[in-house]
Amino acid sequence: MAPTPTSLVFKVSRREPELITPAKPTPHEFKDLSDIDDQEGLRFQIPVIQFYRFDPSMQGKDPIKVIREALAKTLVFYYPFAGRLREGPNRKLVVECTGEGILFTEADADVTLEQFGVALQPPFPCLEDLLFDVPGSSGVLNCPLLLIQVVPFIV
Repeated sequence: MAPTPTSLVFKVSRREPELITPAKPTPHEFKDLSDIDDQEGLRFQIPVIQFYRFDPSMQGKDPIKVIREALAKTLVFYYPFAGRLREGPNRKLVVECTGEGILFTEADADVTLEQFGVALQPPFPCLEDLLFDVPGSSGVLNCPLLLIQVVPFIV
C-alpha cells in the first residue's frame, strides 16, 4: 500500500536564494495600490504551489536555466513585481519599482509526483515541507514581492 501524503517522508535540499532582476532596465517609479489591495487585513503573503509534469519537448534543456531566463525577460514587462512594497502617508501602500528583483531558489526533493497521489489537489498536505520559508519575510514591506522555487522531482 502506498503511503498517504501526510505520512510521506522526504527530504528537500535548497540552494541559496538569489535575486532575479529584469533582463533590461525598467522605470523607477511609484505605483499606488488600489484601496481593495491596500486593506490592512490583506497584508500577508500567500503561498501557492503548482505542479507540472515533464514535457518531452524540453528534453536536454535545463529547466532551472529556462525558468530563470524567462523570469528575467518577463520582469521587463511586469517590472513592478521586481520592486518593493513601501508604506506612504497614512499607511497607504505603494510599489516602488526599483528593479531589485524577485527571489528565486532551486531545490531538490527525493520524492516523485506519483508518491503524492491525489494530494496534488488543494489542500496540499505537504505544502510546508516543500516551500521555502524566507527568513525575515513575515511582513510584506520591503521584501521581494515574489518568491519562485523550482523543484525538479524524481521521474
